[in-house]
Amino acid sequence: MLILLPPSETKAAGGEMDGIDVSFPALDPIRSEILDDLAVLDVDKMMATLKIPTSKRREAEENRSLRHAPVMPAIYRYTGVLYDALSAHTLPDPALSRIAIGSALFGVVRANDSIPRYRLSGASKLPARDGSLPTMKTRWGASISDVLLEAGFVIDMRSGAYHTLGPVPGATTVRVETESNGTRKVISHFNKHYKGELARALALGPTCTSIDEVATAAHEAGFHVEIADTQLTLVV
Repeated sequence: MLILLPPSETKAAGGEMDGIDVSFPALDPIRSEILDDLAVLDVDKMMATLKIPTSKRREAEENRSLRHAPVMPAIYRYTGVLYDALSAHTLPDPALSRIAIGSALFGVVRANDSIPRYRLSGASKLPARDGSLPTMKTRWGASISDVLLEAGFVIDMRSGAYHTLGPVPGATTVRVETESNGTRKVISHFNKHYKGELARALALGPTCTSIDEVATAAHEAGFHVEIADTQLTLVV
């Protein structure tokens, strides 16, 4: 069972000078290409092309030397609402081993993989050294999907561009709908928070091998759940 989380735009700074160490080596050629293209890109052009705000210029500068940047486990590098709810620092190693995270730069990493702080989103177009401007989906092609198809049963909590980078046929996808006055909608904050809570419950619970087992685990964790094909909806 692999619980696949989205990354976050916000990332913790700092770490140790131990070098990048990531799982899924089949993705290394594309990772290397992206790292090389970031390293040679002018900072001002990078900020304009990747839509990095002026206040984050330091992160754009860091993008040019990621191979020599401080690293920390991915599960602690990513911050924000989902990761606060997950509370990874209180999870034992067996629970963390069930968690992976999508990434525009690395494709997918496991919780304890060592990564630097970077600024690159799944919706970005990163200039290549040949002068082209490929999307991240073009760069990754089918490679993320291929490695995830070998990972066993996947519970995919990614959304938007990160799901597009590497869809997993047969995976259980998770959606969070907030109900108010008889209507439902997806609210970003609650979507992230409850996905973090569900990921924590699943990481600590029994191994799931089907959407029905995921639904049972979610129900036991206190969620109201609905199933439609391969999609599990939490109604909050």
